[in-house]
Amino acid sequence: MEVAVTRNTIKFFLIALVMIVLDQASKMLVYYNMELHEEINVLGEWFRLHYLLNPGMAFGLKSDAPYGKLALTLFRLGAMMGIGYYLYSLIKKAAHPGLLLCMALILGGAVGNVIDSTFYGVFLNNAPIDAPTPWFNGQVIDMLFFPLLEGQFPEWVPVWGGNTFLFFSPVFNIADSSIFIGVVGILIWQKAFFKKHMEEAEESSDDQEEENDEKNKLAYSE
Repeated sequence: MEVAVTRNTIKFFLIALVMIVLDQASKMLVYYNMELHEEINVLGEWFRLHYLLNPGMAFGLKSDAPYGKLALTLFRLGAMMGIGYYLYSLIKKAAHPGLLLCMALILGGAVGNVIDSTFYGVFLNNAPIDAPTPWFNGQVIDMLFFPLLEGQFPEWVPVWGGNTFLFFSPVFNIADSSIFIGVVGILIWQKAFFKKHMEEAEESSDDQEEENDEKNKLAYSE
């Protein structure tokens, strides 16, 4: 049992490490070979590399508070450690391999973006000018851009009539993709992943009902 736990721990944490390496390697390639806001077509018009710096959360959201990014980075550090511990506890419980894979992907993505936020402000000097400290205020490098559909709303469409639209507009990175795939995988296959847990919960509920029935019978007999 201990050998199996050790092997699985190594295997799934290694998957997380692979995602971290892929994420950081892609970001360094973009940093050293592209100018900020430069765009390169990879597969026609619908897949491009677009070099952006994200000062906040996913999709460019951010807090205007002076220490908002610092708080966000510290939160990410705590979440990263929590995810790592949760993955290890799932491995010890012999959870479904699919669930372990999804959690490994989420962990790898979380660590990838935490590295940017924690260190890039110092080592890549990309912290915002108004950042109170370069530590924990680094900007995340994004580059994956899939503008799948671009056009213009007809004039008769309420509110947006005549405006141009772009589907899919967010620019993201491999770490974001890893987290997204992990979360979506859990949502899609949650019944299979948590089947054992749900069966145990049902058995426990049935046992509790039987115990209550026995108590009621004893109470009536008295």
